[in-house]
Amino acid sequence: MGLLDGKVGIVTGAASGIGAATAQVLAREGAKLVLTDLDDAAGSALADAIGAAYVHHDVTDEDLWPSVIAAAETRFGRLDIMVANAGIGIMGNVIDMSLRDWRRQMAINVDGVFLSVKYCIPAMRRSGNGGSIVMLSSVAGLRGSAGLAGYSATKGAVRLFAKSMALECAQAGDGIRVNSVHPGIIATPIWGKLPVGQNRPIDPHAAAEASVPLGKAGEAEEVANGILFLASDLSSHMTGSELVIDGGLTAGRIVRLGA
Repeated sequence: MGLLDGKVGIVTGAASGIGAATAQVLAREGAKLVLTDLDDAAGSALADAIGAAYVHHDVTDEDLWPSVIAAAETRFGRLDIMVANAGIGIMGNVIDMSLRDWRRQMAINVDGVFLSVKYCIPAMRRSGNGGSIVMLSSVAGLRGSAGLAGYSATKGAVRLFAKSMALECAQAGDGIRVNSVHPGIIATPIWGKLPVGQNRPIDPHAAAEASVPLGKAGEAEEVANGILFLASDLSSHMTGSELVIDGGLTAGRIVRLGA
């Protein structure tokens, strides 16, 4: 028996990175899934490979959300899990950042999560068996970082939004749990989209070796396993919590001793 047998979920931003790994792990554990993304080729290929449905979806477009929820309810009959994973990162000092970029990052990382919750909760309540909402924040939502102020602002917003929604659902007595996940330096394709210096992409492995106590970057599947825990009944007494998966990055710093 899989941990998610009989469960139905939606994973946004599922075409690559943590989203793709999450889709694979949840499907392996028995969940029926609807995957959404803007990368139709990769998203459709993954959906075909794991027996999921795929929907082209801009998470900031409210008009599309009812059709995403309907895809889950029509094909699989219910909704139990929402993984609000879609997000982007824009690096740079605030004084050099355009308002357009600020708003774009805020729209995807915060508005997209807001809409996922606004539309998934009624569906979960219709199923009558509670549910689990997992929001992807970041270690950047737990502490500040020069050059990532805009990104940190969005992920800090997600962190507290998760807590507030956990309390709203608890107050309603609907059995829906809401938690946030805070990855650290994880080796995913997003790093190639964060140029620094002379347009050189960041090497997550080098960055992790220099700053992560465990001395290495995490893998997307390691974050996906944490999401699986929160999505499953193994975490049935957890809501409003933060699951930090960062190799010790936020715990502090260590001095590496020579042999």
